Amino acid sequence: MSIDLAQVNAGLGRNAQGLVDWAIALGRPAIVTTNFRPFEAVILHMVTRAKADVPVVWMDNGYNTEATYRFADEVTKRLRLDLRIYLPRRSRAHREAVDGPTPALDDPRHAAFTEEVKLEPFARALRETAPKVWFTALRATDTAVRAQMEPVSINPDGLIKVAPLLHWSSKDLYHYCEVHGLPNNFDYVDPTKGEDQRECGLHLAH
Repeated sequence: MSIDLAQVNAGLGRNAQGLVDWAIALGRPAIVTTNFRPFEAVILHMVTRAKADVPVVWMDNGYNTEATYRFADEVTKRLRLDLRIYLPRRSRAHREAVDGPTPALDDPRHAAFTEEVKLEPFARALRETAPKVWFTALRATDTAVRAQMEPVSINPDGLIKVAPLLHWSSKDLYHYCEVHGLPNNFDYVDPTKGEDQRECGLHLAH
């Protein structure tokens, strides 16, 4: 099945639920990734209302806040998510005992840290779930790289990457949460990014 990306993006690029429904209707194995950052309940609600049993992949780096872990549990129960948690090969305690605290962004070891706690677990998730469609909550306002993306793209490996919320504002997301009674979480930290407008590497590698 060939996909006319230009046509899909022009017709559905700003229709988030319509884009989700279109991607689900392709009938291909799908996953949705989450990090349980602010407003993540929106993408999880949209995808699971279209297909309840889509696997939800979380690369838990071990450095999340207590609020993030509580939020993850609440959303998982509320939406009855099929949550698949992928952990680094080493625990945070093991890593810090051997390598010390999280390396700073300008530390040459930071790339290896990101590879260990996020990129390798995601590569493992892709191997085990073998999706053809990947739903992601990335937004154009997140980083300069994401501002250049389209709502639907096809990775070099053939994975169809769908970002229904690409053009949504925080106000749009807040309103959706209010309308659907969804919980939220603002106490979130990603040690692989370090800065809000910096890429963690996941969407550069995939």
